[in-house]
Parts: sequence; structure tokens; C-alpha cells
Amino acid sequence: MQFEHDYDFYECSESIHDILNRQHDTSQSAENSLSLLRNTLLSNPCPAELRGKVWKLLLRINRISASTYINLIEMGPSSVDEKIRHDTFRTMSTDSDFVEHVSEDMLIRLLNAFVWTSDDSRTDFFQNRNAVSYVQGMNVLAAPFLMTMPEMEAFFSFSTFIYDWCPLYVLPTMKGVHCGLRLLDLCLSSLDPILYGYLRGKNLSASTYAFASVMTFSACTPPLSELLQLWDYMFAYGIHLNILFIIAQLAFIRADLLNSPSPANLLRVLPPLNAKEIMNLTVSLCRNLPLDLYDKLVRHAYDESVADGLGIKPTSANWSEHQNDSDDLPAYMRDAINVRNKLKREK
Repeated sequence: MQFEHDYDFYECSESIHDILNRQHDTSQSAENSLSLLRNTLLSNPCPAELRGKVWKLLLRINRISASTYINLIEMGPSSVDEKIRHDTFRTMSTDSDFVEHVSEDMLIRLLNAFVWTSDDSRTDFFQNRNAVSYVQGMNVLAAPFLMTMPEMEAFFSFSTFIYDWCPLYVLPTMKGVHCGLRLLDLCLSSLDPILYGYLRGKNLSASTYAFASVMTFSACTPPLSELLQLWDYMFAYGIHLNILFIIAQLAFIRADLLNSPSPANLLRVLPPLNAKEIMNLTVSLCRNLPLDLYDKLVRHAYDESVADGLGIKPTSANWSEHQNDSDDLPAYMRDAINVRNKLKREK
């Protein structure tokens, strides 16, 4: 998947509804409409009743089988059913709208069915993909799909998202997540060296404050209504934008962070999502990133060479707790951190 480095705003005379109702005689005309849909989403909110259809188009879901989903459900609980149930009961439990529209049973069915897809003998829908099982955070990733579309459509959309868009995020080692965290540090260092330096001086790197936001593509931050709008943009222009969404949120509290002697306290919970403001700032962030860094950002969720090139070789899901985050610091800052750590050990 490749996405443009620049995003241009322009007024479109057609509504999202009109674009979706277009008729196409060729694949090229369909691609042109899809490009127009992406651009329109930048300046026109997606109507809630059309979001499911829009997401399926952007994810390129062109085949759905009721019999396949039913067969997977009839397989019953998977080998990780207990692990799934341990997470599902608390999924977005504080969002009354979500709790009203999405039951825990729906999440359990979808996630167990997904686990069964890793067995090629059960379905030919997801063949030639690396086998994937349930990992922590998948329950939160599945939630927006169930909020947006019927359960069966949510299953195929979620599965395509995992297998095709972010396969490295759901490896047992979460290699893609750790790569995203490193890239967040690199992007922040490039875009705002003052804020980056201040946070690093407080021994704060992305792995200490942004793990959940990277892992869940910001789905851990309320409100859900704003998250759904952010995902409109993300599916339109690429999931790599989530890293920049997080930097945009940091920018909104930048003055507070720089004025706080303990910025870690402010970073325990990121500000509530405001999709329009975040996306407006993200457009500017994209334009100000070096092209080579932006390219790594685009590819990191599915191309292992990005993580390998950055020296990321996690051996467990919580590898970030043990990594050496000082590798990307200037020499004088590494020395300062080493001195401070030595003094702490001597006390």
C-alpha cells in the first residue's frame, strides 16, 4: 500500500452519498471515484449511516460470505477463548453508546471466528497469509467495526484490516507496534526537537507513554464518536497516520508538557480525541516530515525491513520495557542519562 506524502484540500461539489451512488463501467473509473471519496473525506464528515459502506470500500472488501462466517462460528470456542473473554468484558465499557449497540457476545463470536481463520482447512478466504492468533488489544480493534457495521461485515472488515493492513502489529512479539513506537520518537524528534528533547530529558520515550495508543490505533482514547471519524481518515490515507495523530495530540498539550516538572503525569491519559483538529494538524505534520522517514512510516505495519533497518528485534510483547531507547539521542544526552542513572544506583 502506498499513500501520498501531500494532502490537498479542495471543495468537492459531490457529496459522499453522491459518490457512493456513482455507476462505473471500468475499473479505472471506480478508482477515480475512490480517490475522490478520499479527498472528500478531508473536508466533509462521513455520515454515520454510510460509514460501514465507506470503510468496506477503502479496505477493498469485495467479497463477503455468510456461510463462511456461520461455519467459523459453528466451530465454537477457539483455543484462546478464555483469553478473549478475559478482555472482551471490559471493551469500551465506559462508552454508553457502544455498550448499547455492541454486546460482549458479538465480540466473542467475531474474535473466536477470526482465530479459526488461521486454519486454512476452515476457509479459503484468508489463504496465503501468515497464521495469526488472538493478541491483547484485538478486542479494542474489533470494537469500532462492530459499532459501524453488522457483525458479519465487521468480521470480514476486521480480518482484512489485520491480515492486509497491519500484520506486524499482531505478531506475538508485536514487532510492528514496537517499530511504530520507535518511529513516533523519530518523527517527534524531527518535527518538534524541543518537545522531544524535554521529554527524553525526563526519561520519557514513546514506549513509556504511547504503547496503548499505537497498539490500538488510538482506539483506547475516547470518545468513540471522534475515533470513528479519525478512522475515516486513517482508512482513506493509511494507518501510518495514527503515529502522527498521537504527535498531534501531544502538540495540543505542548505548553503544559514543557511547563510541567512531571510531564509523565500529563501523559498517563491523552486528551479526548477531536478528529477534525487532529487531522488538520496531521496534514501539516505530513508535509513537514522528511520523505525517507515518511516512507518508513507508511511501510512499518506490514514491511519487516523497516523494523529490521531500525534495529528492532523484539523477543516478547513487552520488549519495549527492556529496549535501549537512548540509541537515537545525541551523545551529550546519552551521557547525561548515563550519569543520572549511575547516581540513582549509588543512592
